[in-house]
Amino acid sequence: MKQQAWKSLRVEGPDLEGVARLLLDRPARSNALDAALFTDLPLAIAHLDASSAVRVIILAGEGKNFCSGIDLSMLAQLNESETTSSQDIRDGARTSLLNVHRVKRLQAAFTALEECRKPVIAAIHGACIGGGVDLIAACDLRYCSSDSYFSVKEVDLAIVADLGSLQRLPLLIGHGNAMDLALTGRRVSASEAKSIGLVNGVFESKHVMEEQVTALARNIAAKSPLAVVGTKKVLLKSRDTTVSDGLEYVATWNSGMLLSSDLKEAIKAQLQKRKPIFSKL
Repeated sequence: MKQQAWKSLRVEGPDLEGVARLLLDRPARSNALDAALFTDLPLAIAHLDASSAVRVIILAGEGKNFCSGIDLSMLAQLNESETTSSQDIRDGARTSLLNVHRVKRLQAAFTALEECRKPVIAAIHGACIGGGVDLIAACDLRYCSSDSYFSVKEVDLAIVADLGSLQRLPLLIGHGNAMDLALTGRRVSASEAKSIGLVNGVFESKHVMEEQVTALARNIAAKSPLAVVGTKKVLLKSRDTTVSDGLEYVATWNSGMLLSSDLKEAIKAQLQKRKPIFSKL
C-alpha cells in the first residue's frame, strides 16, 4: 500500500495478515492532539479503510505516552481566533454558529474511527488524558499496559468535553462511572479502567501488550472480512437503536450477505478441518 505523508501520524503496514498500525507521532509532546491531527486522522482512516489489504487497524502512540490530550497551544489559538471573529463580526449568533462548525469538524475526526469499516483496536500505554480518552472511546476495542492511566481532564480546563467522551463513555462504563470521571477529572489506573470496562484487558508491559494486541488483531484479520465488517456495523447500529430496530437491521444486512463465497469457504474449511482462506474486500 502506498505510504502517505502525515504531519502528526505514521502508518505501518499492513503486514501479510492484513494488520496495519496507525501511530500518533508527536512523541516529544506526548502525542498531544494538534490541528494537524484533526486533519490527518480522518484522511488516514479513509486511506486504510479503502485498502483491500487492510483488515484490522491498531491505533497506538509513539514515545512514553499514548496521548496527553489536546495541545494547549491549539486551544489558545482557537480562543484567539474566536475573539478576533467576535470583534470583526460583532454578532454573537454568527460567532456561535462558527464555533459549532469548528467543534463538529473536530468531532468528525474521531467519529471516523467508529465509521471505519475495519475494526480499530486501541493499544494504550502511559498517559491517556482528555482528548486521548475521546479518541479511544471511538475505537472498537481497547487494551493497555499496566503503567497506563486515564483522565477525563476537560473539567479542569474549565470546558465541557465535546469530542465524544460524554456520549460514548456512558455506553462503555455506565452512567455513574462516566459522571464520576467527567466531574472529578481524577486519574484512573489501568486496573480500575479494566474493572469499570474502559479497557478490555491490561498487560504487564508495553512490549507484552503490543505482542498480544497484534496476535488478537491477526486472529480477527483471519476471519471473513464480510462477517467482521458486518458484525461491527450491526453492533454499532444496535447500540444506538431499539432491539427491534437492531434485529430489523441485521436481517436486512444478512439478506444480502448470506450468499457470499466466504460462507461457502467457512463451511468447507470446517468440514475439511483446516483454516479458511477468505478473499479481500
